[in-house]
Amino acid sequence: MRRIASLTRIAVGVASLALAATACGGTSSDSNSSSNSSESGGDKGLAIAYDVGGKGDQSFNDAAFSGLEKAKKEFGYQTADVEPTDNETDADKQQRLESLAKQGYNPVIGIGFAYGPALEKAAAKFPKTTFGIVDSVVEGKNVASLVFAEQESSYLAGVAAAKATKSNTVGFIGGVDVPLIHKFEAGYTQGVKDTKPGVKVLSQYLTQTAAEGGFSSPDKGKAAAEGQIEKGADVLYSAAGLSGQGVIEAASAAGVWAIGVDSDQYKQEALAKYKDKILTSALKDVGGAVYTLSKSVHDGKPLAGTQTFDLKVNGVGLADSNPKMAEIAGLTAAVDKAKAAIIDGSIKVKTS
Repeated sequence: MRRIASLTRIAVGVASLALAATACGGTSSDSNSSSNSSESGGDKGLAIAYDVGGKGDQSFNDAAFSGLEKAKKEFGYQTADVEPTDNETDADKQQRLESLAKQGYNPVIGIGFAYGPALEKAAAKFPKTTFGIVDSVVEGKNVASLVFAEQESSYLAGVAAAKATKSNTVGFIGGVDVPLIHKFEAGYTQGVKDTKPGVKVLSQYLTQTAAEGGFSSPDKGKAAAEGQIEKGADVLYSAAGLSGQGVIEAASAAGVWAIGVDSDQYKQEALAKYKDKILTSALKDVGGAVYTLSKSVHDGKPLAGTQTFDLKVNGVGLADSNPKMAEIAGLTAAVDKAKAAIIDGSIKVKTS
């Protein structure tokens, strides 16, 4: 089967686009005055601060870690990856980011929109360090905002779900009821309806805030999935970080399809016993974005401003690792057609 999208190809596309962008902002070697004399000059390399769920979520955070590992191997420098704490405040996040900058890491990247307020303040205090943030836009001459067209890959997931469903009922489970996750739901629902208008889409959010565990509670994901399965859903798409593992577990136990998110979850070792029921994954190349920002700093041309990763640059996509996709009539062709239409503008994907 012709590959719909591969994580490797995504990373290459992302790097090509981002490195072609106009770079601005200072480098770690700038001699301009700094508002914090303890800033060391940023000679250690890349550091990332994880979102809730931390390393091992087999999804969002692990995708970021893959970018760190690639940069570490290619550039041969020291790296750091730091876990979040339970019920932490913006002040806690700011302290973590500033600590990494003081230690000389450059760039320092906050993984997740929750780092927005903290990163804005940290970047202002360390103007010679390049900061990055995933899934949010933060203003600052030394800040690169790494954002994605999640609605586009989710649309493709919706196309796949519509082709795979036999019950004509599919589900969406979001981790937290916030605008970012609304993009996943909107794209998915539109993809389903455009492909097969009669299909019912069940939507549910696990929590109202991240502090309640929406992105870090597999038990919540499992319970929500079981509820949707009871209502007839036979394809479940979750955008819920670590909680999505519970969705995949429930889908596998019930013999229905799960659609993964961010990473190619069919390939995740920790999910191997469920892989036969992971139909596909809506890919979001966080790792490619992390690597790209790191490379720009390493090359002395640090990126700054908003960097958008979409289908046109393979910054998002749909995995086809599960060979069973090819056995579902019309699925591959429908996904390919939809992808081309999104890229050429024939399909406008909603974000809410």
